[in-house]
Amino acid sequence: MISLGWVHTIAASTALVAGAAVLLTRKGTRRHRQLGWVYVVSMLLLNGTALLIYRLFGRFGPFHVGAIFSFITVVAGTVAALGARRARARRDPVARARALERHYQWMTWSYVGLAAAAVSEIATRMPALRPRPGQGMAFGITVAVATLLVVGVGAQLIRRRRSALLAPYRP
Repeated sequence: MISLGWVHTIAASTALVAGAAVLLTRKGTRRHRQLGWVYVVSMLLLNGTALLIYRLFGRFGPFHVGAIFSFITVVAGTVAALGARRARARRDPVARARALERHYQWMTWSYVGLAAAAVSEIATRMPALRPRPGQGMAFGITVAVATLLVVGVGAQLIRRRRSALLAPYRP
């Protein structure tokens, strides 16, 4: 289990760094695509390992559900990016713009979910917030508050940046 935990942690760290780089660099460039593939592969590895970790609950739990949703967002975002590329090759700017809109939505929400999971993980490891044995409710509240804060900030950033980032690709 220790090796699995390390693979999970390394994949999560790689995804956090690569995802941040993708979000902060110019869109549509070779570098964006390369970093994007690093993000996708690390997220697939992260979600795959998450589905194999049962130490916390001893059975399928809420974090496994989160990993499934995360997997869906990454795959949907990747499919949309590939669709945008096909539309560009067909010289169909309307289909490309629609696909890029989907790519933006799925991938940004994927990163928000990753950030929420990371902040929740960190919060539950801080001595002041770390629940003691028998304090399952405190653990749940810590995770819920951390997740809601990150999702709230992420939603605002996604909404604010959407038009500016997608404007160059609109027909």
